[in-house]
Amino acid sequence: MRYPEFIKPGERIGFIAPSFGCGSIEPYFTRFKYAVKYFEEKGYRTVTGPNVMESTGLGKSNTADKCGKEINEFFTSDNCDCIISAGGGETMCEDLGYVDFEAIKEAAPKWFLGYSDNTCLTFTLPVLCDTAAIYGPCASSFGMQPAHEYLNDTFKLLTGEKLKFSNYPAWEIEGKSSEETPLATVNATEPYSQKLFKDGELYLEDAIPDTTVSGRMIGGCLDVLSCLCGTKYDKAADFAKRYKDDGIIWFLESCDLNPFSIFRAVWQLDAAGWFENAKGFVFGRPMHFNESAMGMDNYNAVLGILKNKNVPIIFDADLGHLPPQIPVISGAFANVHAEGNKLEIEYILK
Repeated sequence: MRYPEFIKPGERIGFIAPSFGCGSIEPYFTRFKYAVKYFEEKGYRTVTGPNVMESTGLGKSNTADKCGKEINEFFTSDNCDCIISAGGGETMCEDLGYVDFEAIKEAAPKWFLGYSDNTCLTFTLPVLCDTAAIYGPCASSFGMQPAHEYLNDTFKLLTGEKLKFSNYPAWEIEGKSSEETPLATVNATEPYSQKLFKDGELYLEDAIPDTTVSGRMIGGCLDVLSCLCGTKYDKAADFAKRYKDDGIIWFLESCDLNPFSIFRAVWQLDAAGWFENAKGFVFGRPMHFNESAMGMDNYNAVLGILKNKNVPIIFDADLGHLPPQIPVISGAFANVHAEGNKLEIEYILK
């Protein structure tokens, strides 16, 4: 696994928009301006790609070929030292046909940061290019005022100052950011509450026994992963075999999927051989949190497929679309530790 160099003061942070751009859309337009200020005040220069302020594409900033061109340029040129996606979105998968993965594999690695639709890169970079990436907040999130601790933690990961992270005390079920209040910070009203399935039992919060899982982390947004499954970008089974000596820890979360959709997505990935050599799973809170239909909820949707794997499964972790989120190095070896209502993830860059 190739790990990019951590960024240093004075270096250049590049912004691209392979999915949504900021354009004139609020709250993203205002947030992005303040995000640039966030990084520049920390002593970094910024480089904005040609698509960041565009909003002319279908479900993305620009046409797929122009988004692919921007990706290739930022990854293979010397115009920046790390790359952060402007935002999430819906149709980034369309860009992949224009991405030169061979050129990216040959170029010096750079950190790429993004989540949700950006799974199209945070997953494919380690799987196709053996290059680690960071599944975490997109650029516009860094514009919230004040910056939540999870944003500062992510920045500390980009700089190499911090490689061990813990869950946060509370999370947001309903945000307050809008066109009128674009800079609103995380509305953390819900106390952190995780679950652990282990040895056939589902443990809640303080009853969770001391559990440590070590392995190489891979995953992302289930909505996107199920879309990639079966395509030429699907080399997950090969990745699992390549790193079988480490074992795989899958980190997964979802945006638009209801419990039945989660069930089908997890079934699909399992049937495609993705979960060979799995040593554990970490599921983030889904956007459709606490939904159920016909007896199916977000927990038994997963356990109906994965309980026979006989590995620990953590639910409702700080990961994904309901912030805050622990930044995850996709492709890195990690120790994941759960005990009581506390979760810790430590990355070992080997």
